[in-house]
Amino acid sequence: MRIDDASITLFRWDDIPPAQYGDRNPAAGGSELGLLELRTDAGITGRAFLGASFRSARLDVEGLVRHLLPLLRGENPLEREKLFARLHGMRRAVTLRAIGCCDVALWDIAGQAAGLPLHALMGGFRRSIPAYASSSTLASEEAYPDQVHMLKAKGFRAYKIHPPKGGLEATIRVCHAVRKAAGDEMVLMIDPAGMFRFPDAVRLGRVLEELRFHWYEDPLSEDDLHNYPLLRQKIDVPILATEYASGGFEMMGSWIERGATDYLRGDVAVKGGLTPCLKAAHLAEAFAKTFEVHHGGNSWNNVAQLHLIMAIRNTEYFEVLLPEGAQKYGLLRDIEVDAEGLVHAWDAPGVGAEPDMDLIRAKTTAVLR
Repeated sequence: MRIDDASITLFRWDDIPPAQYGDRNPAAGGSELGLLELRTDAGITGRAFLGASFRSARLDVEGLVRHLLPLLRGENPLEREKLFARLHGMRRAVTLRAIGCCDVALWDIAGQAAGLPLHALMGGFRRSIPAYASSSTLASEEAYPDQVHMLKAKGFRAYKIHPPKGGLEATIRVCHAVRKAAGDEMVLMIDPAGMFRFPDAVRLGRVLEELRFHWYEDPLSEDDLHNYPLLRQKIDVPILATEYASGGFEMMGSWIERGATDYLRGDVAVKGGLTPCLKAAHLAEAFAKTFEVHHGGNSWNNVAQLHLIMAIRNTEYFEVLLPEGAQKYGLLRDIEVDAEGLVHAWDAPGVGAEPDMDLIRAKTTAVLR
């Protein structure tokens, strides 16, 4: 089997609900996604999406077309390790998001060729997993407990806070209000998205201990390998870091060696594909750590990551980032949470998702080869 053609179709994503997650991902209002298609001489086409509501595919597509697609044409798509090494070797010229898009499409081909969903191809472990709802940065402190009540009624059993603007004291007030609204039975997490310096991170960590939070995600800046180990020594609530730490999956070894985090974190966009996420999950397992999978930025990535989650044993949750109108786009069918707060494995071969081609054709802005 050989890849004999490759293209990426850019298409508009209009009328995106305002959504922000700290100060790192400003609300866009409109964006562009890209549908990558790798066509083979066996009649199998591997697909993936590039881009997110807060990050247009235009920011990553030039390097993909100029540097990565030429590396794939004429190659056997089933030789994923060889191709991933080549793609990963282009990190000085392209983004990890572009590399991840290509890697997901290669896995899609492999699953279709084998007649297996990716979770089975990777070595399936489970058929369902709890989902947690992950807030945006909401407009008021009162909006957080209101959202918790609504989500509990829908069946969610876990909730993560992206804190409001207003700093440490506002965050502490929201944590208390959310625990009161959630009750003792609901699992709570928080992701300050690197907004705190060390002293305030310690203060908040002690509040989270008292309120029995499940994890404390990215309290410090992404690459603060000096203060993360010190923070772990000061508090007992588990720290979840490495989501946006510089580099690919290889840098996670340094975080483990330095004792800088309790759990590891990643997704196919920010770590460069399913291949490095699977490697990182196995690395974490070797050190008795969980590998929590971050939201993938678009609907196709999330389905691909659902397969990853079903295939590994050292992860606890599937992230549902809110509002859903800023996350779900471009598929005929998307992932849904059931009344018990669970998401379930998809069983069509490959990624098993179907792009909404009528929508994509109507919204196409460019086709690049």
